[in-house]
Amino acid sequence: MDFPKKTTVQSHRIDIVPRYAETDKAGVVHHSVYPVWFEMGRTELLRANGLAYKDLEACGVFFVVAELNIKYRRPATYDEQLALETICSNVTAGRVEHRYRLTRSSDGVLLAEGSSSLACVSAKGKVRRVPEFMYPEDD
Repeated sequence: MDFPKKTTVQSHRIDIVPRYAETDKAGVVHHSVYPVWFEMGRTELLRANGLAYKDLEACGVFFVVAELNIKYRRPATYDEQLALETICSNVTAGRVEHRYRLTRSSDGVLLAEGSSSLACVSAKGKVRRVPEFMYPEDD
């Protein structure tokens, strides 16, 4: 596989429109949906760097969520335009850390924010080093 020399994109934004199935009876997005959206953000940040989870996994590089934090500030509701910013905040020998900001597109109000820490493991679940190319490009 041809991987980039270094990651160059450290922040990426995706648009989200909550689906009916993601809400409760009152039309409010269920708290369990936010981790799914955060994973969507990480996937698209990787893609913006020319990487895909499936290609990493084909080379024996897997990431598992070791820690996840979410602060719910205001409710997100059915069918409103949202923006999720995903930021790669730190890369260490064994982990990749991200921060997230979910805002309402119409007025920029912060609805939720969070962070995650992903451990790098082998196909057998053994801790392994994060590949060198996943470290951000030096300024």
